[in-house]
Amino acid sequence: MKRMSTGTSHFVTGTFQTTQHPREGASSCNNVNNMATASVGMAQSGGVRQRFVEDADPDWDPTLPYGGKVFLARKKKSDPLHIRAVEGFALCVTITFAFYAYFYFDHLHFHVTHAYAHLGYPSAQHQVGQRYLHGKGVEKDHEMSMKWFRKASDQGHPHAAYNLAVGHLKGMKTDLKPGEAHKLIHHAASKGVKQAHKVLNNVCTRGGCSN
Repeated sequence: MKRMSTGTSHFVTGTFQTTQHPREGASSCNNVNNMATASVGMAQSGGVRQRFVEDADPDWDPTLPYGGKVFLARKKKSDPLHIRAVEGFALCVTITFAFYAYFYFDHLHFHVTHAYAHLGYPSAQHQVGQRYLHGKGVEKDHEMSMKWFRKASDQGHPHAAYNLAVGHLKGMKTDLKPGEAHKLIHHAASKGVKQAHKVLNNVCTRGGCSN
């Protein structure tokens, strides 16, 4: 064996012996002990310091997506009472509206169309006039019918112009001036309304549209 001498301490491979010199304190002995312990550890591992390797995760499974590390979501907390009250009210309104739309579709359609008519859409104005004329979804009212036909015809709607003229010729209350009905029927005929062609040929040619 090789013997190394450091001060009064004697180190032999695999064995450590310490003799305290009377002039050295206890700290010197502790330092030597620490150095000896480190040297022994390196000697036992072949002179190479070993790195600490963490143990494999027992939950890891390579056959699962992401190694089985996808965790389930926590259970959602229940909504507060006022939120559930609002949701319940919205559900009741939805069910009520669906019931109303199914059993009173004509009435619902009239109100929706009436809203668009007030926004100035000529097609909606003509539809409102038709519903007032036939009493579909609303109480029959010829005067209101002619008013809505008038609004649509002022925007160039051909069918509204024809209906307004024919209503005037049948004696319904309108604000048409003499000869204006003929112009409206002619306008409707020029836009492809077939009934307008018949009225022009059978009525207006005989002077029936001059009122």
